Amino acid sequence: MKRFKIRFLPIDIVYTAEEGENLLDFAMSAGININASCGGFGTCGRCRLKLIEGNIEYRGQRESSGSETDKKEDIILACQSYIKGDAIIEIPIESQIDKEALREKIKTKVLSARYDILSLNTIKPNPIVFKKLINIKLATCEGMDDLSSVIGAIKKEIHKKDIKVRLHALQTLPSTIRDANGVITVTLFDTGHYWELIKIESGDTTKRQYAIALDLGTTTICGRLIDITEKEKDGPRILEELSDYNAQISYGDDVITRIMHTKKKGGLKRLHDAVVKTTNSIMEELIGASGIKKEDIMFIVAAGNTTMTHLFLGVEPTYIMIEPYTPCFLSPPVVRAYDIGINLSRETPIFSFPCVSSYVGGDIVSGIVGSGLNKKDGVNLFIDIGTNGEIVLTGPDWMLCASCSAGPAFEGGGIKCGMRAAKGAIEQIRIDPVTFEPTVLTIGHIKPAGICGSGLIDGIAEMFLSGIILQNGKINRDLGSKRIRQTEGVYEYVICYGKDTLTGKDIVITESDLDNLMRAKAAMFAGCKVLVDVSGIGLDDIDKIIIAGGFGHFIDPFKAQIIGLFPELPVEKFSFIGNASLHGATLCALSKTYAQEAQRVAQMMTNIELSNNKAFMDEFIAAMFLPHTNERLFPNVIKKIKNSIGDKSV
Repeated sequence: MKRFKIRFLPIDIVYTAEEGENLLDFAMSAGININASCGGFGTCGRCRLKLIEGNIEYRGQRESSGSETDKKEDIILACQSYIKGDAIIEIPIESQIDKEALREKIKTKVLSARYDILSLNTIKPNPIVFKKLINIKLATCEGMDDLSSVIGAIKKEIHKKDIKVRLHALQTLPSTIRDANGVITVTLFDTGHYWELIKIESGDTTKRQYAIALDLGTTTICGRLIDITEKEKDGPRILEELSDYNAQISYGDDVITRIMHTKKKGGLKRLHDAVVKTTNSIMEELIGASGIKKEDIMFIVAAGNTTMTHLFLGVEPTYIMIEPYTPCFLSPPVVRAYDIGINLSRETPIFSFPCVSSYVGGDIVSGIVGSGLNKKDGVNLFIDIGTNGEIVLTGPDWMLCASCSAGPAFEGGGIKCGMRAAKGAIEQIRIDPVTFEPTVLTIGHIKPAGICGSGLIDGIAEMFLSGIILQNGKINRDLGSKRIRQTEGVYEYVICYGKDTLTGKDIVITESDLDNLMRAKAAMFAGCKVLVDVSGIGLDDIDKIIIAGGFGHFIDPFKAQIIGLFPELPVEKFSFIGNASLHGATLCALSKTYAQEAQRVAQMMTNIELSNNKAFMDEFIAAMFLPHTNERLFPNVIKKIKNSIGDKSV
């Protein structure tokens, strides 16, 4: 097999590829993340690369890679390109994935719910995997054995319980106990029915007990390194925290596209390897930054949606998307790090959160535990906004949940100038209602490169408030602003002209973008409305709305109400809780009490399937207007719009 050198710019790194390799697959395997939304089918046009020189076979339609200018500049789609020789390839800024924005600290808003989050230092550690210092007496006469001595010493120190021994611990036992002169540390896993002896160490290592909590997001994977020892003084429980883009994003923005990719030859392995690679990278950085030993990581707690949990464990997810939507499991088994390729000690247990249904997963169960809604009084609404928007309505002794397929619009997917929340992404927009001229604020305060989800919500709300768009989501053709134009038969509003952008191209919001955003917000609101109706309460009966997820931190609740994404309730009822899924995983790592609570929460949730629900479809259609066809649901928003632009435009 011939091998060729592929040089990527602007990072200026050379990798060696085999002849015939798909360029997108090769870039991913080399650790170069390139924007792609469609899973490699060549339909989204996101993985655009510039071929500077070299031999690359392009099998896609040139029209799919962009305009006439793109053709002249040798712009190709990575997913439709195959390596036939040495090449130099430039990754345009709009195709790059910027990780720096993930590493920046989120500025907490006034409406933050940090006070709702349980302080980790108030928790008495009681982890499901723990260490115990044991003194044993070595055998002094024939007829005794080492294992019996160890098990007897364990039962003497703690209450009697059946103890099973893993082979790896047994294999290291004889020399370890003799090196230790009878003083050893045992690592035990409480299965609930018996203990497993999974590790034996010489001497006292009980001060070195750590766990890793993971939030396995569709777009982003977040990790925490946690000290699970019992402390005499208050000290940091979270030693390090880190996020990175899930390497699977180059195989599709949403779980359905990824499930479809698993049906390709080697697809399941590619997706499994991608999420494991990202996880290993995060863990290596966490461990390296803290200075601890890898061997002292005792276990992992992972929270992900149902599809992500399947892919993390390397389990086929096909039937999740086929009616009657049957996952392989809802309560995933405990696995060993070795079994799925995680770079820790081979016997390290990995616990995954229980799921509720095919589209309400362990990340939501973890989020409920992390937010404490399972213990709060009153009626509360939990919303996790993402590609799959999940909603949980909680009462005193009941929980209803649903998943709304919002699509990738809130993360910039399916939007002409959309991008993820990275440097250069427009996150805030203000529009003068007289001149219709915009003012924008970008992440990193640099020239704009595109619009992220929060900027899109902000922009559309401002366009509605200023009369640029009408209640039906169409652009007002009668305003006479030069920023309103028609391009290739589609009306659009120009946010920034090319001379002012990082890419040199105009940044616009099109009527197609408006359609995508309205479908996404309609799905979320309709899901909320259906749960409220099923419960028999009214929207006004909701005491608090918890917005979870990193994206939620950047949403202006008032602007979200303007477009009809959130119910019209007083803003003081809204709280932004950040990554509740990661916090829930952290709680479960610290104490098996919370792990048991997660099991209870999963069993307590009643899933309302919306895919073939007539009430949901009716609510969805009704919500396909700004803010809604039923003005009684948004009286204050309608009043503000009428005061702003007059009755005729509403």
